[in-house]
Amino acid sequence: MQNDFSSVAEQVAQVLRDCLREGRWQKTVPGRNRLAEELGVNHKTAGAALRILEAEGLLEAQGPGRERKIMHNVAKAPVALRIKIFAYEKSDLMSHFFTETLHRLQSAGHIAEFATKTLSDLGMDVKRIARFVAKTEADAWIVVAGSKDVLSWFASQRVPTFAMFGNSVQLPLASASPKKSGALVELVNRLVGFGHHRIVMLAREDRRQPTPGVFEQIFIAQLETHGIRTGSYNLPDWGDHPEDLRQHLGSLFRHTPPTALIVDDTQIFLAVVQHLARLGIAAPENISLACTDSSSTFEWCRPKVTHITWNHRSVIKHVVKWADRLSRGIHDRSTKVTRANLVLGGTIGPVPETQGLQEGLRETKNHPWTS
Repeated sequence: MQNDFSSVAEQVAQVLRDCLREGRWQKTVPGRNRLAEELGVNHKTAGAALRILEAEGLLEAQGPGRERKIMHNVAKAPVALRIKIFAYEKSDLMSHFFTETLHRLQSAGHIAEFATKTLSDLGMDVKRIARFVAKTEADAWIVVAGSKDVLSWFASQRVPTFAMFGNSVQLPLASASPKKSGALVELVNRLVGFGHHRIVMLAREDRRQPTPGVFEQIFIAQLETHGIRTGSYNLPDWGDHPEDLRQHLGSLFRHTPPTALIVDDTQIFLAVVQHLARLGIAAPENISLACTDSSSTFEWCRPKVTHITWNHRSVIKHVVKWADRLSRGIHDRSTKVTRANLVLGGTIGPVPETQGLQEGLRETKNHPWTS
């Protein structure tokens, strides 16, 4: 995520890009101090914006004291791009969010389609992904929820890449992601306020390995803020397949059942709900459940699911804008961070009476789904 200074510099850079496309200047652009005065910003911000345009190849420095030269590709006519969306897993191909992204790119004149493999198909393995990319014809890639290693590899390639979600912090890639940390802190605080101390987060493997991601670290840190001792129980290493999930839930609820579960994926959340239902465990009567992702299916649930949501359309808009700039020869690496909000539903509440929950678990101890 960019800091405030770089965000302002990028905004000024966008103003300069628009001025260049409109033909405001012919051969050179005014110097840093003059631009700062015209745009009402300080000279450091103006200088940073000019350097951004240099890095994009729109301007060329001609030495100290000389105005920067405007390059020929500023007014380049847009071209249709072959854009491949590298989905995280197959379920993304049916997601309304990703199909809308695809449709918007196609409506903008691009040849956009999903890649024939997903990151999960290739095991999030950089070498396998590199071989697949080398065999795939594409002018640009949109990578969904890529790991740090995968996105670092894309950042080292010449092909333009957009990181949609994933761990792209401090990488020179255009990206868009929700800022969910504030909503997560609010969620943990509410659960602790309800009396919960055995709180477990179920996260995908790439969010846990080789080290927990920033979001997961915030979860652990917030528990510790409340004086809760943390360990692998709170952020378990359960694998990353349906069978792994089933086995871990069976073990988790057989020995030290949590009173609250936070799940970072809508598919996993629904699988958890189904598994618990087979054990006779319901939210919020026996356990508190929340999801850190959002789904339209949550609106149909009763009680309504407590979850974290954000403005999906702003992310799609940023992707389409990135593709538009790229089609005009502008390699945009700007970052879009969308604030997320906690939606309180009826699936969280006070800690259930321990006796009642334990009795229910004893009755299902020999249930086939707990084996």
